[in-house]
Amino acid sequence: MDSKDREIAFGSLLLSGMTPDMRDQLCARASPHTFDRGATIFLQGEQARSIYIVLDGWVKLYRIAPSGAEAVVGVFTKGRSFGEAVAFRHDTYPVSAEAVTFSRVMRIEAAEFLRQIERDPSVATAILSATFTHLHALVAQVEALKSRSGAQRVAEFLLELTDCETGSCTIRLPYDKGLIAGRLGMKPESLSRAFAKLKNHGVKVTQNEATIEDVEVLQDMVDDDPASAWSR
Repeated sequence: MDSKDREIAFGSLLLSGMTPDMRDQLCARASPHTFDRGATIFLQGEQARSIYIVLDGWVKLYRIAPSGAEAVVGVFTKGRSFGEAVAFRHDTYPVSAEAVTFSRVMRIEAAEFLRQIERDPSVATAILSATFTHLHALVAQVEALKSRSGAQRVAEFLLELTDCETGSCTIRLPYDKGLIAGRLGMKPESLSRAFAKLKNHGVKVTQNEATIEDVEVLQDMVDDDPASAWSR
């Protein structure tokens, strides 16, 4: 790995809580792997032997239902890790992983992590922290599906992509709208309707860009309780 890869990997939630010596030992045998858009990183049901950290691009985790429908579980980008929990249990991957853009991913063998835990049990704290973060994200995702309208979920997604706290902002959609819909638990036609509704809140979407007229106004719309409309 070059210095940039090491900086991204060492700054990930999985490794950032470890000492420099621990990180160096874990990454000594790790190497970046490159995946073209649409390439499979691993498949649901495969033996879980590795943990991954995204160095560049976007990776989706998904499951295929018995009906054949695809359910997007999560989408990860630079500095995010995945595959921790099942790799340490010598279990099979409950999801598949696919590069949705050109991606570079660092793979660390789970056996190397286990050796480090035997040497220093404090390494397990970093693993628990990363696992908790994934769980918290899934809980937040379920909460959004249950308590927020489609337009609110799309607005929140856009706000997560912007670095602006106030004023106007233009952001580039990181991947295609079909995946955005799947990530937000929506059908493509529902996503289109949500984009149309957001025009009234100062959002204009063209091709793969979205312009937000006022970030604070859009945040207020996200924070509004849909149920409150019944009491107005």
